[in-house]
Amino acid sequence: MEQSHTVEALLTALRAAGEGTRFRILSLLGEAELSVKDLTAILGQSQPRISRHLKLLADAALIDRFPEGAWVFYRLTEAGPGRRLVTDLLSATDRSDLVLARDRERLALTKQEHAEAAHSYFAANAEEWDTIRALHVAEDVVEAAVAEALGSQSFDSLLDLGTGTGRMLELLHPLYSRAVGIDASPDMLAVARANLDRAGITNAQVRLGDIYNLPLTRESFDLVVVHQVLHFLDDPERALAEAARILRPGGRLLIVDFAPHDMEFLREDHAHRRLGFDRDQVGQWIGAAGLALESAVALPGGKTDTLTVTLWLARDERMVIAGGEGREVA
Repeated sequence: MEQSHTVEALLTALRAAGEGTRFRILSLLGEAELSVKDLTAILGQSQPRISRHLKLLADAALIDRFPEGAWVFYRLTEAGPGRRLVTDLLSATDRSDLVLARDRERLALTKQEHAEAAHSYFAANAEEWDTIRALHVAEDVVEAAVAEALGSQSFDSLLDLGTGTGRMLELLHPLYSRAVGIDASPDMLAVARANLDRAGITNAQVRLGDIYNLPLTRESFDLVVVHQVLHFLDDPERALAEAARILRPGGRLLIVDFAPHDMEFLREDHAHRRLGFDRDQVGQWIGAAGLALESAVALPGGKTDTLTVTLWLARDERMVIAGGEGREVA
């Protein structure tokens, strides 16, 4: 049964949305997730004024806020009556309205600035990333293996842990209805946002988060991907247990990482905490998290001195059984 506003909540939401600047904010957040700084630049108003408008919209459950270091990003609320109300209001709006059209022009300039900043960060770190990529099988081979492991059947929701540049969000975009990427680096999140924007992907978002303590509810995603992340962690098993907590019954967990190796310089120069993982070791962690290992595929490099990439695919074997007005988990 769909949730509906109480009369009092509906009036509060309409009062929040029914003011010029706040409606412009909703229109902009319908195009992209933005910070207070972004909105201040686009709307030409002071930070305290914009912050006040954002608070009223958030209190009315029309937008969500996500702290990211010293910044806070805002986006339209994801679901519920608030999202339906905003969607209806925006769909009834004339997009050729001069004020809103001008706001979108300024938004485009802001996005361009974000993309340029992301490009600069990426360029500054490109040599390090190129060094790692040169040590293992080509990325397109890994991505083809990821696609083969997951198949072509669409699903509702994807969670990408340690999303980095957001590449998995781009690669799997044809399959999911919504996606969230989590990363601990604001710089990498800026790169991911720019990449998603460039690719025209609007049903994926990225957030700052702790992989050991995800800001997400239990059993909320159909697929969790952990791509080249575990080797940076002190406690990979704990991270996988947290990933399993997020999986819905029948959901899948895909892990991509290196097999054991002796390239000590990766630990010293590139912050790798672990020098790869044994197939059975990851399998044990998967079992301890309450999941069943379905497959483990090794992708050796083309040379004897290159790294082997392994893909582990696991599943939550609980089945969802429809019954009565609710659902039971078997």
